[in-house]
Amino acid sequence: MTSPTRTPAHPCTGCGASVAFAPGTTALRCPYCGLEQQIAAPARHVREHSYDAFLAKPRVHTLAPHQFACPGCAARTESDAISKLCQFCGTVLVADTTADSQVAPEAVLPFGLDRGGARTALRAWVKTRWFAPNRLKRVTEAESMKSTYLPHWTFDAATVSDYTGQRGQHYWVTESYTVNGERKTRRVRKTRWYPAAGRVARDFDDVLVAATARVSRERLDGLQPWPLERTLPYDPRYVAGHHSLRYDTEPQAGLEQAKAVMHGVIQGDCRADIGGDVQRVHTVDTSYAGVTFKLVLLPVWIGSYLFAGKTYQVLINGVNGEVQGDRPYSAVKITLAVLAALALVSAVVWLYLANRA
Repeated sequence: MTSPTRTPAHPCTGCGASVAFAPGTTALRCPYCGLEQQIAAPARHVREHSYDAFLAKPRVHTLAPHQFACPGCAARTESDAISKLCQFCGTVLVADTTADSQVAPEAVLPFGLDRGGARTALRAWVKTRWFAPNRLKRVTEAESMKSTYLPHWTFDAATVSDYTGQRGQHYWVTESYTVNGERKTRRVRKTRWYPAAGRVARDFDDVLVAATARVSRERLDGLQPWPLERTLPYDPRYVAGHHSLRYDTEPQAGLEQAKAVMHGVIQGDCRADIGGDVQRVHTVDTSYAGVTFKLVLLPVWIGSYLFAGKTYQVLINGVNGEVQGDRPYSAVKITLAVLAALALVSAVVWLYLANRA
């Protein structure tokens, strides 16, 4: 008895195989026959969610992972990802986020860099690693490199901030001092401080916060800036054939991180409003109105390479090729550099003493 033929989630119109989104295009491409299927331009704009409305909804404390039923081989699997390949038959799997208790993604920034472009960016990065072992220069691609959409929150808010502080005005005085019995004068700068208080307002748009703790925040921040103006309304076809990670940072925690970013900007606004030569900001009381947010998927090539028995991870911005990652150091090269610096210092000292002799 033969099993009935099952249709892939995104079948090729030419050969029927699973197709995947082709980075740098607006099409799904078949990996077997090469046929491309264009993705129609979105009929709507990227939407924002009201944060107050979100808080009013009942929330669950434990989220079950996504469950997949493969249309290719009928295997049932679970994953924290919202898109992946079936590990049994390779069929593209994309979860139905409409039935998920998590916030569904509203926007996606499609991959613009394909695997070849990611390899080129990685080679260029490797060549500029100072004090790296010579063997690292021969690394031309990660041993495993996967195109992965990573979840991020963006927050919008209108803020009004009342502050207190001080305005500093510089002035100069002449002071007298004695050197070897000789009386001299000099100009000395001092500061007068005056109380200051006021109100500043600012509208924030798309304050970006990583929504996953599985990747280093420092590394993700290093991949910025992202062209968020190029994001598109979420369409599962853009993530077909690529990995997509679920968020594990809830919007509430994300908003607190966004407020920390906003606070730094507001501090600058307060200082500018205080004026003077220097400023002190003592207190800032900020109110937030019209807070909205959305979940956006950003494209990252995640790679790892093995060197001297240790695995190193690199992240590549899937739009502009910016690379952030770990790298090994050559103890021999560092030692030689230190010895060369010491030799140079010794030579300079010797020349100085020789000229004084």
